Amino acid sequence: MSAAYATFGLAPAMRAGGVLANGDFQIHRDFVDFIVDGRPLLFQLSDLDAVSPLASDVPPAIFTAQVRSFLGETDAPLPSGRHVIYGCPECEDLACGAVTAVIERDGDDFIWRDFAWQTEEAVDLQLNGYHGIGPFRFQGAEYRAALDSLLRGGTEPEGARRRVLLIGARVAVLAKLAAALRTIGIGADITREVGAVHADELRAYGAVAFGRAVTEEERTAVRHSFERAGVDVTYVDGLAPIIPLLVAQIEHALDRSPAERRRLTRLVAADGEAAVEVTSPCRVRLTAYRLDRLYRTHAHEVFDGVLEAGRHRIALDAKSVKGEAFVVARTSGSVLVEAMAR
Repeated sequence: MSAAYATFGLAPAMRAGGVLANGDFQIHRDFVDFIVDGRPLLFQLSDLDAVSPLASDVPPAIFTAQVRSFLGETDAPLPSGRHVIYGCPECEDLACGAVTAVIERDGDDFIWRDFAWQTEEAVDLQLNGYHGIGPFRFQGAEYRAALDSLLRGGTEPEGARRRVLLIGARVAVLAKLAAALRTIGIGADITREVGAVHADELRAYGAVAFGRAVTEEERTAVRHSFERAGVDVTYVDGLAPIIPLLVAQIEHALDRSPAERRRLTRLVAADGEAAVEVTSPCRVRLTAYRLDRLYRTHAHEVFDGVLEAGRHRIALDAKSVKGEAFVVARTSGSVLVEAMAR
């Protein structure tokens, strides 16, 4: 085993929820990711939709137990000293599959080794091992300081602000949007006036979404209310009354991860194609939405595959982007939305 050290850190991350083109829902999860040598460890797993056990919606006692387990203060949850590093974002059941590794002490150092895909208590390293990942040796002081910060509340996911304020004229659309957001784990409230709302209530929101009928005067009044309350929120201008599209816009607005630690960094939709940029190999799905002349919604899955790091151009079916059209690009941790330029 190499004696070279890897750096260890933690950073907020999210598993982007959404309403998919086939009608399925994908739950939103905020979690703390492991940063190894300056990059999220999850990025080494190109086609994995998963979260770490350090998630914002885990009960505090279980969250603390997970941290102490990583610190070696309690027994490993799986045989042979194995710990779940990433698990299913929907149910967290080992039967769905999880990335596990042995965590052990070597003097003051901590070592993560023998990464594997595991679906039951016994693991076959020859068959299911991640032979290109690890082992990682972490300096004890740096490793303990990062995890201890979680016990002091120093690196929490922003789950407390996983709430959106919806403002618009079309109540039926807003009600459907709020229902869809709640289904994927994002709180949503509908209003038209926030001037009388107490500042403590405004602090619960991470984003404000405006419908297309909201006037600039109304938008300015809302912004002033949040400014007076000292609340920093992201504002979303709804592109169209298409629920999956609006959900994707809001998911992007709630992403507070540093730009340099995102997989999906660029989306341009123009001239019958989508230009996509990713920072590491990952699965990318592209969905085109359009409104026809009767304002009916049409959705088309135009791409679903693993892309290597770099820039890619993907042709779009002319029928899928006819008229007023939009493109959504999605990875497990990022969502970008663009109107189709003409």
